[in-house]
Amino acid sequence: MRNARTRMVVTLSNEFMTAYCRKDRRKEGEMRFSAGCFGRYTMMAFLSAYALVAADPGARKVDPTFLHRYVPEIEAKLTDLSTSECEYKPIFGVGDSATTILRGVQRFGQIAIAPGGSCKPVTYSAEEQIYVILEGAGALRYANESTAIKKNDFMYLPAGVQHGLSNNGSSPLKLFVMGFKVPAGTSPPAKLQIASIDEVKTQTVGGHPDSVVYQLLIGDTNSKRDRLACAHLVTSLFLMTFQPGGTNFPHHHDDEEEIYVLLDGAGDMVAGSGMDGVEGRFSAKPGDAYFFRLNTTVGFYNSTQGPAHILAVRSTYPRNRKQ
Repeated sequence: MRNARTRMVVTLSNEFMTAYCRKDRRKEGEMRFSAGCFGRYTMMAFLSAYALVAADPGARKVDPTFLHRYVPEIEAKLTDLSTSECEYKPIFGVGDSATTILRGVQRFGQIAIAPGGSCKPVTYSAEEQIYVILEGAGALRYANESTAIKKNDFMYLPAGVQHGLSNNGSSPLKLFVMGFKVPAGTSPPAKLQIASIDEVKTQTVGGHPDSVVYQLLIGDTNSKRDRLACAHLVTSLFLMTFQPGGTNFPHHHDDEEEIYVLLDGAGDMVAGSGMDGVEGRFSAKPGDAYFFRLNTTVGFYNSTQGPAHILAVRSTYPRNRKQ
């Protein structure tokens, strides 16, 4: 449609130029134009076509400030780790329909492995990953070693190290997988970094009210407060527990992308500034996942009579990456 409009403008402009710029006829059917007149109206035709294309709302796509997905409704897709017993649901990044606004985040999804099943082992040369076990038990193959894993375990998987999962239990093994872009050749830790949420203390964090407590799980290599300090692009993986009526105060991050997944409870998710220019509030239920670009207002209000839990991860926005 846009090309048809452009051709129409150019055709009409050319016809107008012919009528206006005709100076004389040397013989029947031959016309002569002045160079100045020809140049002026060629430029007019180009600018008219450009303006019409620019005015077409379908000519330019505006990137969203945040993304929302509801995990139970996402269909599994084949990936490099998929098998008949191992399914991957793409929530954000690889496999999802919208990937252009994610800069440091490569993927965020959910893996489900049937009892007795396994995933194909994978190696990523320029991607650090985090696994968080949601349900079940099994084994993690990390390089040449096998380690037992269970619900609430979380682990850091560096770039360049092969890893894979298997389910040796009697119920499905479910987990979140998160991947972040790092330079190829980034040095891995000396050994597998793994811990359990159950052994991480709860604490308040400065700048946020006491109605929410945090379990700080994974930070970067300079972290002094997280249970595991081993990541490069990831700055913080944490679990938030909101008391009834609790909030973490809507806020934003100048240099980080962030993902929230509501695990249980209900309330209002804050995403963007909304009509009041302060906060946009959206009703949230378990399974709601949000990706927030840097400088996007983000937060949560718990509206239930019990606690609500959100798993969150922040990563540095790679400003030196070509946009």
